[in-house]
Amino acid sequence: STDPLLVLDYHRQFTHSLLFIPFGALICALVFYSLIANRWQLSFKAIYLWSFLGFATHGLLDGCTSYGTLLLWPITDHRFSWDIISVIDPLFTLPLLVLILLAATLKSKRYLWGGLVWGAVYLGIGFIQHERVLAIGHQLAAERGHQPLRLEAKPSFANIVVWKLVYETEQKFYIGAVRPGVLSERILTGRIWTGNSTDKLNLARDFLWLDPRSQQAEDVQRFGRFSSGYLGLDPQNRMGIVDIRYSLLPHQIAPLWGIQLSETHDNGQHAHFFTRREKRFESLKVLMGMLIE
Repeated sequence: STDPLLVLDYHRQFTHSLLFIPFGALICALVFYSLIANRWQLSFKAIYLWSFLGFATHGLLDGCTSYGTLLLWPITDHRFSWDIISVIDPLFTLPLLVLILLAATLKSKRYLWGGLVWGAVYLGIGFIQHERVLAIGHQLAAERGHQPLRLEAKPSFANIVVWKLVYETEQKFYIGAVRPGVLSERILTGRIWTGNSTDKLNLARDFLWLDPRSQQAEDVQRFGRFSSGYLGLDPQNRMGIVDIRYSLLPHQIAPLWGIQLSETHDNGQHAHFFTRREKRFESLKVLMGMLIE
């Protein structure tokens, strides 16, 4: 496709919808039945059941992350995002993988139960951490004299220890990082890294030349829906519009993706979608330091 934003439109879309579960399970069951039914002596009913369970849980697990999942598509295009675990978290995934391999090798259900318990406990801890960071965020905003229109907490890359804090006021977005501490009677103590702020995107001010009827203007609206309206200018490129919620370092506005507009495009041309991964290893080293500081 010549539409660079099409991948965002279909990101975690119908394949993750709860209504798609029986159909997705049927497709997988038909494939796996032809591949493994005779070798493992499995009935189509059994294969369909396992496929159904896989489809039933994978969308919900994605909903626990922070990217947003269209769980109720096509009834609504709302992206559900509970923000309690990172998309990649080895402390969650690796123990589950080990327990599944043990269950398959030793033919013991207790390892499967162990995996279920571990998954539930880890997600529960993530939920508690999330609520603590939200409380710290509201407290921090109040100390600054701000009344947030929205406030979100998202786990930083591959952990549930250090979190990114984002809140919106009338004119700006404020960014910071929080490592929640021990819950006490009056205050949630923890390590706070004060980040920076950025103006909210204002097309009439920032892109005065942009024709509101153009394809680029429509692409800004589409990108805004994917980003839940958390749009700001790219600090590295005055023609770039970025999703300020995501960065490798949680206390920085160092966006991982965005769109770039061009004054030379005609009204039918799309904006350019870009990703940015510079200085990944340096950023991960800093993040590791934040985890143990």
